[in-house]
Amino acid sequence: MADVKPVVTRSGEEERGTGQSGGAVRISGVSAQHTPATRIWFGQVSNEPGYRSLPHHHGEAETGGYVLRGSARIYWGEDYSEYLDMRQGDWVFVPPFMPHVEANMSTTEELVWLTARTPENIVVNLEDVPDESLAGYRRA
Repeated sequence: MADVKPVVTRSGEEERGTGQSGGAVRISGVSAQHTPATRIWFGQVSNEPGYRSLPHHHGEAETGGYVLRGSARIYWGEDYSEYLDMRQGDWVFVPPFMPHVEANMSTTEELVWLTARTPENIVVNLEDVPDESLAGYRRA
């Protein structure tokens, strides 16, 4: 470890070759793809107004999220019938292997999350569902 030094990822130089899921766009500031990190993925996830992710899960990874800007909803459970709403300043934990959908509930404002995941950014996209099946969701 003596050869490992701090690494700064400058704004605009984030790693963009990370797992995506539809309308959720992920970029990483800290990951194994471009830093010496071996057990963490830390990045930003954004959803344009009225957009949502595909149904997905993060395999064995535990996920922590923080709503930096916007109005979010996470759907999960049978047919994604359960949900939690979040707004700027809220934190969320998503357990490993839990299928979910992340939605921007605003049709005018961007949703931006900060997300940390261990051991890495695992994204397993699942079969999509109709927008109408997600309570209260509407596209811009």
